[in-house]
Amino acid sequence: MVVTIDGPAGTGKSTVSQAAAAASQLFYLNSGRFYRAVGWKARQEGIDPDNSEAIMAVARDISIEIIGDEFLVDQQSVGSELHTPEIDSIVAPISSIPEVRSAINQRLRRFARERDVIVEGRDMSTVVFPDAEIKIYLDADPEERARRRFNQGSGVLSLEEVLKSMEERDRIDRNKPTGSLRQADEATYIDTTDLTLAEVCEKVVSIILDRKNHGRSN
Repeated sequence: MVVTIDGPAGTGKSTVSQAAAAASQLFYLNSGRFYRAVGWKARQEGIDPDNSEAIMAVARDISIEIIGDEFLVDQQSVGSELHTPEIDSIVAPISSIPEVRSAINQRLRRFARERDVIVEGRDMSTVVFPDAEIKIYLDADPEERARRRFNQGSGVLSLEEVLKSMEERDRIDRNKPTGSLRQADEATYIDTTDLTLAEVCEKVVSIILDRKNHGRSN
């Protein structure tokens, strides 16, 4: 089974996907980590984020493994290193490179072939897994999304700066030549603005269990 959860930043995709995966006994696959890993590796090697050819080479050659709770990039365990303001500032343009998206999408599909997954991102339902059994789109007001990201501790940025950065990220994501952010026609839409993460998770788990209880082909 493949469950896709798409939506803009700050809608709770990562937290909801991880909790729903645990409740549904599915494997949690965070597509954003893969793009952040490319950005992190590029910075480690001193590569200019505007050097598309070099970034594409990183995306092709990088080794990414998930072992238990560890996310390994070229055999090095990384976590908070992928979620710094520096990585935040380059992940959108990096992920807008079609060749980078193609390389990452192939990796995501390989992971999904080996297990039942919940995978979250921005084009999981529309591009990466168009045949997913369950498609969900999370959304929220921009101001609420910025507040959530600010409360997570996004470095030295003010709330206003977080909102501005998020709006720019949305603009880039919605206008990518490939893999742009949009809701799949058949996706279930959930507005999370006035919902707690627990309430959103309950809705998602209910959708998954309802599908499981009605049976599916293996």
